[in-house]
Amino acid sequence: MHTIEQLMSGQLQGCKRLQIAAGLTEFPQAIFNLADSLEVLDLSDNNLSELPDNFDQLTQLKILFLTNNNFDSVPSVLARCPKLEMISFKSNKLTSVPELSLPEQTRWLILTDNQIESLPEDMGRLYRLQKLALAGNKLTSLPDSMANCKQLGLARLSANAMTALPDWLFQLPKLSWLAIDGNPIAEAKEAATIETHTRVPTVSFEAIELQQVIGQGASGVIYRAKWLHQPAELAGSSHDIAVKVFKGEVTSDGFPENELINCLQAGQHPNLIKVIAQINEADKAALVMELIPHQYQNLGLPPSLQTCTRDTFLPETQLELLTILNMAAQMASGLKHLHQNQVSHGDIYAHNTMYNAEADLLFGDFGAATNLSLLPQLQREAMESIEVSALGCFIEDLIQNCLVTSEKAQDLAAEQTAILAKLNALAADCVQANVALRPRFAEIELLIKQYICQLTSEAALAI
Repeated sequence: MHTIEQLMSGQLQGCKRLQIAAGLTEFPQAIFNLADSLEVLDLSDNNLSELPDNFDQLTQLKILFLTNNNFDSVPSVLARCPKLEMISFKSNKLTSVPELSLPEQTRWLILTDNQIESLPEDMGRLYRLQKLALAGNKLTSLPDSMANCKQLGLARLSANAMTALPDWLFQLPKLSWLAIDGNPIAEAKEAATIETHTRVPTVSFEAIELQQVIGQGASGVIYRAKWLHQPAELAGSSHDIAVKVFKGEVTSDGFPENELINCLQAGQHPNLIKVIAQINEADKAALVMELIPHQYQNLGLPPSLQTCTRDTFLPETQLELLTILNMAAQMASGLKHLHQNQVSHGDIYAHNTMYNAEADLLFGDFGAATNLSLLPQLQREAMESIEVSALGCFIEDLIQNCLVTSEKAQDLAAEQTAILAKLNALAADCVQANVALRPRFAEIELLIKQYICQLTSEAALAI
């Protein structure tokens, strides 16, 4: 964080990243003194409502954060910024996005939590757009020109006012992470489906003692906790638990209440973090989960500003091929289970996944999940193909970032090379541009288990 005093005194000359949150009501003209170097400008948490007409003099600017300000319209000057590719107007007062207001080279656009009723017809100009966050607006439709946004990989459309979704959305060749819940699409049908899938007891906060915070996300805070009054249905299980207390406001993924509903609808599976109870009180909702054993650790880290839609990893995350195969098989199994229960995950990433030394996987975080029963049959099937693409990206990321050279005997190298080639080919099939030709989760799980058998059989013969 920087100060206005530092900026005005010239102390920041040559800096590439500037962040000021000081209740600003006007754009500081001294920022133009940094035009030759400034690449990231973060003026979030101020009271700005406009940008100067010469803002495009910041010719090196690539990233602009204006979260939590007072803009009611996207300034058209942004379209003239030659290198600007990431823009955030999250939690402003936007009601409109004028035609020709966004740079053609935009890759990452965040307009979450505003009052936008429609997008400009020229959205299809954004040929590089990869990540689009629109949750928590008043959109009733998407412009058809967006069918030209062929690079779009992640879209957050939850918590809007859409009564139907266009078929072209489900055919975008790179779309892998899609969230659409919280729109008024067949709401009565959704409510009926939810009722049949709620399988855990309801408890009160008085039955639980919250302890230290062990995690935090966009939709809520996760606490270590213990039962004070354990429900009879859970007698004999551990008194140590985890509790996710949901925030009330809209998040980058949508409404927290939809996350709770979808998490319950997902049911139980060995690779899903187990939900054992729910709390539904007038002013607060929460999920009670089994406490994840301390031996588990995060598999990945969230995408960076550079990777945009793809996860990052610690250098020390090194995995054998057999480990990657086991992880991929478990993920495919878990996702097959979700779609059988009419839930899409929407956020299939290594950073939402935990693993232990035996390569057992646990994944959760249903903030971007969607109740698929609200969609027409063809779109429901296409949603599985979209999530298959996410699984393909998951496998690619593990191979490219985490695979280590085997330390086993030399005579296993050829077989490992052959299996790796098959796994790479499967991942390529998962992300192929023709959505209809992608394999289904059941087929993927079966193929990967065959690869595991081939690899372990060869290993046994070599001993």
